[in-house]
Amino acid sequence: MPAFVPTAPVRRRLTLALAAAALAVPLATGCGALDKALDCVQTADTIASSVGKLQQAVSNAGDNPLQVDQALSDIGNELDKLQDTTDNADLGKAVDDLDKALDSVRTSIDGGDATPDLAPVSDAASEIGKVCTP
Repeated sequence: MPAFVPTAPVRRRLTLALAAAALAVPLATGCGALDKALDCVQTADTIASSVGKLQQAVSNAGDNPLQVDQALSDIGNELDKLQDTTDNADLGKAVDDLDKALDSVRTSIDGGDATPDLAPVSDAASEIGKVCTP
């Protein structure tokens, strides 16, 4: 029995189908990467906003000391989300740096410091913003 030899229109359709399949794989992968990048940018923006709230809470700590705890918790929650959605080493380091800076602020506040140094927190949050910016 002779081997099947496709006609020109069949070969063309087969070639187009294979080309479409070959293009679909990188596009699907690209969309996942794009979604991750967008999540990173949105989370970095939320962290920056939370750092602003932390700065405001520290300056108003005499009026409402619970605001500082809430702001620290909010940033910690956003860091957890960001850490769960990334495998980027630079971003992981920036998240770790911010986490350490937050621990330092918590320790200072627990030790009675009404005006802890927030510069390391701001610096680490800025680094996350840089890493997440495409």
